Amino acid sequence: MELDTGATAWMLMSASLVLLMTPGLALFYGGMVRGKSVLNMMMMSFGAIAVTGVVYVLWGWSMSYGADVAGIFGNPFDQFGLSGAIYDDAGEFIIDDFGVPAIVGIGFQATFAIITVALISGAIADRVKFGSWLVFVGLWVTVAYFPMAHMVWGGGLLSPDGPFASIATPIDFAGGTVVHINAGAAALVLALVIGKRKGFGSEPMRPHNLPLVMLGAALLWFGWFGFNGGSAFTADGTAGLAWVNTTAATCAAILGWLVVEKLRDGSATSLGAASGVVAGLVAITPAAGALSPVGSVVVGAIAGALCAFAVSLKYRFGFDDSLDVVGVHLVAGLWGTVAIGFFATESGLFYGGGASQLAVQVIIAVIAVLFSGVVTLVLALAIRPLGWRVSEEAEVSGIDLAVHGETAYENSGSTITEAR
Repeated sequence: MELDTGATAWMLMSASLVLLMTPGLALFYGGMVRGKSVLNMMMMSFGAIAVTGVVYVLWGWSMSYGADVAGIFGNPFDQFGLSGAIYDDAGEFIIDDFGVPAIVGIGFQATFAIITVALISGAIADRVKFGSWLVFVGLWVTVAYFPMAHMVWGGGLLSPDGPFASIATPIDFAGGTVVHINAGAAALVLALVIGKRKGFGSEPMRPHNLPLVMLGAALLWFGWFGFNGGSAFTADGTAGLAWVNTTAATCAAILGWLVVEKLRDGSATSLGAASGVVAGLVAITPAAGALSPVGSVVVGAIAGALCAFAVSLKYRFGFDDSLDVVGVHLVAGLWGTVAIGFFATESGLFYGGGASQLAVQVIIAVIAVLFSGVVTLVLALAIRPLGWRVSEEAEVSGIDLAVHGETAYENSGSTITEAR
């Protein structure tokens, strides 16, 4: 295959956009926490970048796309340290079927692993030891993310080559199962195992900086064009369709969320708009290449409304999902994955395709929830001896100063007191 410089440039740009999403997430999450926790929250994202970037080069790529082991993961030693993944026997760069050097695709896929584990951090904000979080990051991407990526995209059990393809070809264009259901289920388990923040449900825990939240949402949206558009793996019509569908669904989700807020609470808020952005982006992720723009509007609007209702479930059921990872990523990820069965233009129920696509989408969604949930539970319990939580004193006085020895704002005393 000859090098296609246009496709290569597109994939390099897409990889850069997806990497930008994690600093964007740091801003989004950082603005949502209280002023005494903003640096720790942002450091959890940057820590995820650091650990996952190293692990992916060593064994992550091989476990995701290496020689298959029982349909669940790739052999970590098959291409350990990217051995055999960059150059062919003649010493030339390996070129994929789209004319893109394989090393570019490796970089692109690494950014997906980074953002996925970083998403989880929002569920356990304000109360977790930074060292324990870093240990969790390395272990979780190894035993949860890489196997899921292999099962869905690497030829494993949930892929078009797997056993469920006899029902219909499973569709996960850019990560509904691999990224959002995976992270959302893990977030729920961690929130339950680690427990609530001190004062949860009895004192206000408002976002300390809403402009920061909106800036973070904007950067996530911008980066998501690499996330979804780049998943076409070349600069073609499918990439363009994914771009338009991503925009349409996200715009509709903002409206869906704001309508629910206005009718329920009397106000359409900036936090609601920013959260609607993320809900729409999550829902369209698995479906971006399979839907029409009109179908994307419907899926996005429903996602926004669903998630606006879902974020309040933590109060009803008493679990402290600090920044609504479960209410947005798990709920919208499930909806987007299942919605393909209704709205896929070539195989969806509403387009005359029958129920087979819907059935397989439900199956892969359920398996993703169960796999991520069980693996995360085992990890969460295994890390308990290290200690998950900071001391009560550190949590009350401010995790930034206690853990990192610094504060976000010069007048941190008044800021922290107000943010409590």
